[in-house]
Amino acid sequence: MQVRHGWKLTTAEARELQIKLAGEVIRTGELADVRFIAGVDMSADRVHNFARAAAVVLTYPELALAEVKVAEGSLDFPYVPGLLTFREAPLVLAACEQLTVTPDLVVVDGQGIAHPRRFGIAAHLGLLLDVPTVGCAKSLLIGAHDELEEKAGSTADLIDNSQIIGAAVRTRCGVKPVYVSIGHRTSLENAVRWTLAACRGYRLPEPLRMAHLAAGGNRTAKVAALTH
Repeated sequence: MQVRHGWKLTTAEARELQIKLAGEVIRTGELADVRFIAGVDMSADRVHNFARAAAVVLTYPELALAEVKVAEGSLDFPYVPGLLTFREAPLVLAACEQLTVTPDLVVVDGQGIAHPRRFGIAAHLGLLLDVPTVGCAKSLLIGAHDELEEKAGSTADLIDNSQIIGAAVRTRCGVKPVYVSIGHRTSLENAVRWTLAACRGYRLPEPLRMAHLAAGGNRTAKVAALTH
């Protein structure tokens, strides 16, 4: 992992850093010979200012569990839309640093370049980890898109200021789309393709769904077994 900056920043400093680093994002890249896909997510308890981040690695194409690592700690940055990285990334990176399996691709719960400063958490993590990343968000931050067909695999360009910044992607028939964007070292076409390739009948791609569970989205015995 590259150490590029500290995390104790004001909101103004954080925005300035995003603008500075956005130009370093690589928006191209072919993902060949993918054997391991990771998903990263974080679950926060805002009342107690505490969170748990998870990094889950699955094999590809089997999408079988290869490794799960978690990191827990306090949250030192406020919840500010557009500055998710500065709240979540320290714990997510701590989980990723524990991995013994090196992923060929990381799917991040959040935006990549579909962001006001074109530098969401997926782009930020990709730059720091120096690994191809894809942003796969459950909600829209900026931009607009045309209506999608109901069938799985349907897509529509996500547009902001006349620029294509991502895609709305229907991963399952009849469910809300996810919002896919370039994180780092991949093209939008590949980001969409691999998001769909990693799906197994759920709205979220499997690596991200498992990371959500491991981070605390579902505290069942099954998840407890995965994370210990």
